[in-house]
Amino acid sequence: MLFLQISLLLTLLPWGDSKNDPFELQVTGGCEMHIRDASVGFVRVGYQGSDFLSFQKNVWIPSPEGGDTAKFVCLLFNLYQGTLEIIHKLISDTCPRFLLSLLDAGKTYLQRQVRPEAWLSPGPSPGPGRLMLVCHASGFYPKPIWVMWMRGEQEQQGTQRSDVLPNADGTWYLQVSLDVEASEASGLSCRVRHSSLGGQDIILYWDHRSSNGWIILAAIVPLVLLAALAFWLRKSWTCCKPSNTLFPLE
Repeated sequence: MLFLQISLLLTLLPWGDSKNDPFELQVTGGCEMHIRDASVGFVRVGYQGSDFLSFQKNVWIPSPEGGDTAKFVCLLFNLYQGTLEIIHKLISDTCPRFLLSLLDAGKTYLQRQVRPEAWLSPGPSPGPGRLMLVCHASGFYPKPIWVMWMRGEQEQQGTQRSDVLPNADGTWYLQVSLDVEASEASGLSCRVRHSSLGGQDIILYWDHRSSNGWIILAAIVPLVLLAALAFWLRKSWTCCKPSNTLFPLE
């Protein structure tokens, strides 16, 4: 609406004097969406903090507070039929289509489904002979999620749930902990339910987590031993290799 502000300035300047200079001009325009996709476009102009004129039914209408100046401006603006048609198209066609595209994009964003990533870790030791089991769920959207420590199908009542916190990418993060005797940790699992999982819960077993370290260690140790054996054989072969030094003939 910059062209409108400039036109108004040129029109109002002849009435300006030292008492009103500089004067304040405000222009607002847009559209509103109502029930059944009905839209209402608007353009309103304010002068010196009061209503001055507005665009209604393809013509400019002066506000009562605008006085003779507003009437003159409206009379002048209404002479330019081409400009009236452009403004009408902007607020009755272009603006509603743009607004609907924003609403559709926002709806798609809000209705997206992002699967959580879940993992287990030990927390700070709560005391001798006890373990703090921590289940993490991160990167999920929307926000509602159910995470619980279980033994079989039985929920563990001592489960402690943190607040659901936002990630930088707009997804969410949660951790759920359980304080147990070390001897009772076997057989416990963390179950995660979320709308993005399609009814297939994520189940993580504490026993499997504990055995993962042994599995990795069992895989690494033979590799280290083989590397050491290869190094020893190469060193032994180098030390025992016969010399091929040639002596010059006389």
